[in-house]
Amino acid sequence: MYIGIDLGGTNIAVGVVTDAGEILAQDSVPTLAEREYPEIVKDMAMLCERVAKEAGCTMQDIKAIGIGCPGSIDRKNGIVSYANNLKMDHTPLAAELQKYFDLPVQVENDANAAAFGEYMINGEGVDHFIFITLGTGVGGGIIINKEIYSGFNGAGGELGHFTLVFDGEPCTCGNAGCWEAYASVTALIRQTKAAMEKNPDSLIHSIVAQQGKVNGRTAFDAAKQGDKAAQEVVDTYVSYVAAGVMSMINIFQPEKFVIGGGISKEGDRLLKPIIDFV
Repeated sequence: MYIGIDLGGTNIAVGVVTDAGEILAQDSVPTLAEREYPEIVKDMAMLCERVAKEAGCTMQDIKAIGIGCPGSIDRKNGIVSYANNLKMDHTPLAAELQKYFDLPVQVENDANAAAFGEYMINGEGVDHFIFITLGTGVGGGIIINKEIYSGFNGAGGELGHFTLVFDGEPCTCGNAGCWEAYASVTALIRQTKAAMEKNPDSLIHSIVAQQGKVNGRTAFDAAKQGDKAAQEVVDTYVSYVAAGVMSMINIFQPEKFVIGGGISKEGDRLLKPIIDFV
């Protein structure tokens, strides 16, 4: 058995999996990304022990731990070189977790890890494959000739950070106009809040009152009920996502393109306009 850790800007998710990829147990806690990394690693270790117990085993039964983390990763040394959605800069993440467990720990860019996992499950007969995930940021993994492409230094494939709009919205990476600044759920929330300010009578306000806060579903939920302002938000957001997808298809010509992340649960309301655009 193995443990997989998804360290995101919003949540830390941990699961116990078999050699065949079956998930035996999983759990998560909020990342609280503003914290220093030792506190985050402590929560990761706590979750590892918790899910191992839920799976009916101990950490001694675990062969290795894999961590998917956003940002630029030195996979050879298990170091997070830089993660703009976490307070991590040249952080020895593998070594820090090994203070808790005497196990092999492998750190990989989260989108690359997700891409390879998707490829192993859904990429049969395919040599060229792209996976993107729309969440707190925008991540992506590129499979070329059945292998993850990450450039000469392992930092390539940061698909969320090509320039979509020159001199556009500021991005957490320090640049402006990145695709992530328009196609992430964070960007969708920003766009939804802007629509609320411009449209005080919009149904979005009552949806937010029900949900407690603006989230990635808010505009989609209001649009489903016929709200014009919400539909404009959805249309604009989807157009940004589609523009980036089209760019990647033109550059890489993958045989298969998969979109993941919580917002992908919107199904055809998100995917059909993208397919039509492409």
